[in-house]
Amino acid sequence: MTGRRPDSPRDRARYLFDRTLARSTGTLMGWLVITCLAVVVPVSAVLVWTDPGSPPSLSGRLTAAWRTSAETLRLGALTGTPLRMVLSALLGLVALLCVSTLIGVITTSLAERMAELSRGRSTVLERGHVVVLGWSDQVSTVVGELVAAQAEHRPRAIVLLADRDKTEMERALAARIGPAGRTRLICRSGPASDPAVLALVSPREASTVLVLPSGEPAGDAEILRILLALRAVVGEGTGGPPVLAAVHDDRYRAPAGLAAGPRGTVLETDTVTARLIAQCVGRPGLSLVLRDLLDFAGDEFHLADATAFHGGPFGATLLGHADSCVVGLLSPRGRASLNPPADTVVAPGSRLIVLARDDGTTRPSDCRHLVDRSVIAVGPPPADAAVRLLVLGWNRRAPLVLEHLRRTARPGSALDVITDRAVPGPREPEPDHTPQPDHTRPFVRFRTAALSRPETLLGLDLAPYDGLVVLGPDPADGPDHPDDWTLVALLALRLLEERTGRELRVVGELTDDRNRPLAAVNPGSDVVVSGELTGLLMAQIAQNRHLAAVFDELFSAEGSTVCLRPAGTYVRPGSDATFATVVAAARDRGECAIGYRRHDLRTVPPDHGVRLNPHKGERREWSAEDQVVVVATDPVHPTEAAGQPAEDTEAAGPPDPAGQHRPRRRPGHTDTEPDDTAGSPLAHP
Repeated sequence: MTGRRPDSPRDRARYLFDRTLARSTGTLMGWLVITCLAVVVPVSAVLVWTDPGSPPSLSGRLTAAWRTSAETLRLGALTGTPLRMVLSALLGLVALLCVSTLIGVITTSLAERMAELSRGRSTVLERGHVVVLGWSDQVSTVVGELVAAQAEHRPRAIVLLADRDKTEMERALAARIGPAGRTRLICRSGPASDPAVLALVSPREASTVLVLPSGEPAGDAEILRILLALRAVVGEGTGGPPVLAAVHDDRYRAPAGLAAGPRGTVLETDTVTARLIAQCVGRPGLSLVLRDLLDFAGDEFHLADATAFHGGPFGATLLGHADSCVVGLLSPRGRASLNPPADTVVAPGSRLIVLARDDGTTRPSDCRHLVDRSVIAVGPPPADAAVRLLVLGWNRRAPLVLEHLRRTARPGSALDVITDRAVPGPREPEPDHTPQPDHTRPFVRFRTAALSRPETLLGLDLAPYDGLVVLGPDPADGPDHPDDWTLVALLALRLLEERTGRELRVVGELTDDRNRPLAAVNPGSDVVVSGELTGLLMAQIAQNRHLAAVFDELFSAEGSTVCLRPAGTYVRPGSDATFATVVAAARDRGECAIGYRRHDLRTVPPDHGVRLNPHKGERREWSAEDQVVVVATDPVHPTEAAGQPAEDTEAAGPPDPAGQHRPRRRPGHTDTEPDDTAGSPLAHP
């Protein structure tokens, strides 16, 4: 066994020095004094002895060396008797100790204050600000749209509270939304479910409070805690600010509505996203239209005065504005009715729901003289045929997507689902409460395959399918970048298109909007960013709480929706007509036209040919490939009507003055007040 190496004198000296320093602060100060004297005094003596002008006597040189050392150490430079020199050095040491202590206290206080500010724990003294609680994928969309909405108004503050580092939040927002202009972005750090922390952002004085959904598995339960903490801070009266929250699971919607209070609105994100994905399957370009419709960059929904049309029919309002598109009515009791029948009476106190640039551009103007009825198409539109759809992938929204596809698909349709894991069950979505014969429900077949392997995707036989849906994995279940598989799948489908020479109708789901430009899809396909629509909806409702009733119907399971239909359904292909003519043709069919999509520009970014709210006098030549964007109420579908009373299964009502049949409204609708929509994605206590 090798003996221990003997310690060197250097190691012993270092060990002794470390032990001495570890004893106390006084010992450390003593060593510092000794070290300073050991350096300053010899150097001062060398400077004096090497100075040609130094005193010739030894006492004079020692006095000069003392002055140099004392001035260097700030100990005083008095000379004379040894007692005077000692007292001078003592005063210098006391002064040095006091000044050093004061500097240390100030430095420590400033450091603690700066650390507190960097943690985002100071109180916000704002009024009329917007409070955003939580951090999720929607935060950049919500904050960015709120900043865009305030660009032309007085400066306002947007206060964000989340359990994240303040500096990290500020950097993330700056990177995603860029300069905020005159709007102040204030970030505070801490759990929003803690009433003491929540009080820092002054929610009682806020104009609106938004609670963002979390991507965590227990995120909906955290939303409930935040809403309860908000009630504890603001109070349970009706004087608090409007609250807008979002949850993923339908089971939390009703409890969240109760916690939000009478001025609260709760949005169910998974339902809205699933319905958009299902609707895009049969309506290519719908995601582009809705994105343009809901952001603040162009035209959006507003409420306009209807005094000029009181007592008249709703149909007259459609051609009563040159720069706005009327889509519905808001009753005096705040209930929205999109695309009501043309003979619906505009009651006093009602307001028009319009698509416009801003509130000030909606002015009544008679546009009936711009209509050319000689080019309006006649005859019923072509009926939808049965389809066969393929769904690739699985996530928590997949059952909702399948349910909506089954509700809207024509009899004889089929749905194939291929996943890379065993679907829980696997079971079909829950049937509707209305009894329906089995032959009216589209057949659903589940298969399992290794979708993570590109060769599996490239080996798919897509010839029998009319459309495909690609669902990405949930962020919690997949890799750190869940969009990676979706991008690979879309790329594989694009390669299959090139091999077969057939353009596929694909709807892909992404989680990050920054990956949208990377998605390899053809112009006839759509990319839906899950959560982006939720963020846009929350920003719109935050600006105008009355729009909640509008989006309530627009994204409900039944009622009016946004559709893209061939332009030949409204005007003869090749004809030169104004947009007012298209509006009149859509009105004859019981629809509200709000824009169009040019086929020749569908590959040109950024709008891809989508044009919303054109001037009624805009004239162009309409091709058979162009599409018209309308707000329409589909007739009761045979699949939905099975088991209903005979009067509810009629697909058309009496003919209108143009000789066309108008689709019937959903059962229970009245011309004066819309009914409560079943399956609504918005909950109002």
